[in-house]
Amino acid sequence: MRVRYCVLLLMVLCGTAGADSQRSQLLATGGATTLEGAAGGGVVPMAVLSGYGTREEQGGTVTASHVSTGEYSLSVLGASWSWRNRVELSLAEQRLSHQPLSERLGVGPSSIRQRVFGAKVRLLGDLIYTRWPQLSLGVQHKKNRDFFVPSAAGARDDSGTDVYLSATKLLLGGLAGRNLLLNATARHSKANQLGLVGFGGDRNNDAEWLAEASAGVFISRHWLVGAEYRQKPDNLSFIREDDWQTAFVGWFPNKQISVVGAYVDLGEVASFPDQTGWYLSVQGSF
Repeated sequence: MRVRYCVLLLMVLCGTAGADSQRSQLLATGGATTLEGAAGGGVVPMAVLSGYGTREEQGGTVTASHVSTGEYSLSVLGASWSWRNRVELSLAEQRLSHQPLSERLGVGPSSIRQRVFGAKVRLLGDLIYTRWPQLSLGVQHKKNRDFFVPSAAGARDDSGTDVYLSATKLLLGGLAGRNLLLNATARHSKANQLGLVGFGGDRNNDAEWLAEASAGVFISRHWLVGAEYRQKPDNLSFIREDDWQTAFVGWFPNKQISVVGAYVDLGEVASFPDQTGWYLSVQGSF
């Protein structure tokens, strides 16, 4: 996995150097990439589409992300492509390392892999140029490829599909003269810990609507600071699932590369409480 990260980071830092940096959208308006591959923040998608293409253009991203807490680490490789600022397609490959959980359960597997296929369509509005927010509808189909531990924890299915609706608006000079980014997302899902612990469970096996939100302030043209909140389901009696919060800093030096770092508070994750730690994501845009 480390070799794959090195290869991808070389692609991000070197391969995109020759990409077209003259895409028409403003800097940072394509957002970063979430852990599930869609354009947005770290854990919450936004209505924005990846890349910097407008109605006459196309573009996309490649991303490497990593989250580390006390007992878990999650590595993600992702890629996306957007067409005419209308449709986004994305793919994310996730790998969760959970050696302490395996030892507690007395089982052999120490990692869980999941693949996420995503699509998003912009329905109406614009991030900047309309009075109403940009509104996008997204779907994410998730396939858990290592279902032994999730099944032992009580998960019912090894795959599931999330549907979400996001509204995002950039208010120019919206907070003390600084540009203010606001986002709200409603997600219909029964995924346990993004689906890494399967889908549904003995307590609840029905998808439900969950609230997500993010906000940030551009302290300069290149720097964004903010926070995210993601409501989580609680489908399993064996393990509790808490809501997630992050506090992040995003750096957008140019249209080709962005870096996001964050403090993450995931609460209890698969029987281990107080899972706090750090998040880092590097994205190349083309």
